[in-house]
Amino acid sequence: MTDTSRQAFRFFHRLRVRWAEVDMQKIVFNAHYLMYFDTAITDYWRALALPYEVTFAALQGDLYVKKATVEFHVSARVDDQLDVALKCHRIGTSSIVFIGSIFRGEEHLISCELIYVFADPATQTSRPVPASLRDILLGYEAGQTMIEVAVGDWQMLAEGARTVREEVFVQEQQIPIEMEQDESDKTALHVLIRNRLGLPVATGRLLQPTPGIGQIGRLAVNRVLRGSHLGRAALQALMTAAAHRGDFEVLLHAQSSAQGFYAVQGFVPRGEPFMEAGIRHIEMVRVLR
Repeated sequence: MTDTSRQAFRFFHRLRVRWAEVDMQKIVFNAHYLMYFDTAITDYWRALALPYEVTFAALQGDLYVKKATVEFHVSARVDDQLDVALKCHRIGTSSIVFIGSIFRGEEHLISCELIYVFADPATQTSRPVPASLRDILLGYEAGQTMIEVAVGDWQMLAEGARTVREEVFVQEQQIPIEMEQDESDKTALHVLIRNRLGLPVATGRLLQPTPGIGQIGRLAVNRVLRGSHLGRAALQALMTAAAHRGDFEVLLHAQSSAQGFYAVQGFVPRGEPFMEAGIRHIEMVRVLR
């Protein structure tokens, strides 16, 4: 018998039941539970540091739902906070089976089984699950880390770092490439995070404008993977490097939209907001020792 208790899962996605999702009985309409699981599976790929579209294009296939079953135990109601749990239960030749549970606190409400088939996206004919994807799924469920964090110079990390930065700053934020790239890259210490497929997903750099002061910049995370702690991992790697070389303080120019993220990491604002590359920023600092 498959264990669907809370302790059996590594992955959880939290959501709150909205008014539009309940029916005349004032409980969640049954079809919405499949939507909850489908929403959670998207976040599951994020937990694996796999941006879905790019990942499956690289794997030359896609996943198609073969079967979805839901078992109802207890109903959820409007404004309930639910934890949707998922795990990869079994991998066949071309199929991947996920099982899931929905919890309200410790109370088990719903169970599900989702069967996907890996297939050619043009013909939708099945293909063997790639060994790399199989290893990632099994590794995640075994508690392994899904990323590799590398710290080094521009010569070592330029190719991957440039890819992430151009996607985020040039394409997404419309910053001119001549402003995004500068000579400081050659002397900076860089961090590059790759996923288990070797795809670059986050980066940042560390300068030293004056002795004892580190300046972090160009922190960028793949748009699809934001909120999965990659930015925190890159920032921590740079702060650790700054501390190891003897810096007693690090500063950065935070975009206004990211000020809350840096505040959680212990940075505090200093001075007044200013414009940089057409975007509102504020200087933030953190003492290292």
